[in-house]
Amino acid sequence: MALVSFIHLLRPHQWLKNLMIFFPPFLGGTLLLPGVWLQGVIPCAAFCCGASSLYIFNDIIDQEQDRLHPKKQHRPIPSGTVAVPVAGAAAVLLLMTAILLGSSVSTPFLLLLLSYLVVSVGYSLRLKQYPLFDIFCIASGFLFRLQAGGEAFGIAVSEWLFLTVFLLAIFLSTGKRLGEKGLLGAGAGAHRRALDTYPEGFLDGAMYMTGGAVLVTYTLYVIAHHRLIYTVPLCCFGLLRYILRIKSGKEGDPTESLLKDPVLFMVGVAWAVATAWGLYG
Repeated sequence: MALVSFIHLLRPHQWLKNLMIFFPPFLGGTLLLPGVWLQGVIPCAAFCCGASSLYIFNDIIDQEQDRLHPKKQHRPIPSGTVAVPVAGAAAVLLLMTAILLGSSVSTPFLLLLLSYLVVSVGYSLRLKQYPLFDIFCIASGFLFRLQAGGEAFGIAVSEWLFLTVFLLAIFLSTGKRLGEKGLLGAGAGAHRRALDTYPEGFLDGAMYMTGGAVLVTYTLYVIAHHRLIYTVPLCCFGLLRYILRIKSGKEGDPTESLLKDPVLFMVGVAWAVATAWGLYG
């Protein structure tokens, strides 16, 4: 088994989502205080280990369906480059590590981590086959990370931030499903049953609706920080760029979209820089 295949099995590029843990101190203006960065290392590592264990578990469950997918068939388990027993042992080890790290942070943090793991396992075993449940399960991962970040750093997550992240997560999850449906075409149902149950135009409408709602809630969130109001155009551009990407037939996975779309990546960097300047400049 090649080391590269094993690393691919962990999907480390998806760990980018776990930076959501740092959102509460970053947006709260405390991230640059002494020791704050170190305070987030263990919580972030716990979610990284937990997420990788879930990716492996999901790949084991979905290996037959993934062999029918034009891109997922090249993953280590469906392609046969990593044996299932080895992958299973790695998943268990990562899961135990995640729980051990989570328990060292605090009990509420551990409960949020466990909730994330339970929902994700339910998604892999059954819920991904049902319309709307699949989208909300994916979106819940972002919310668990956000709330866990607030708990890890002792910062209350504001109502507007919670709503913005929730709606953004639904927007991205809907786009991901719409992208899958477009990529797989007539064979979408064979890979994921829920894709066949969404009526024509439903996912488009849901994506447009939640995208508009994100822009509204984010605007209301930043109104309290006058210098952050100038990040709203970047938010708007990013949302429209993602919609353009999906409707152009490209991949809708949030992390893949951010890393593979240079324009979207630069908008994300510009938003982070503008927000940092507004809060810390």
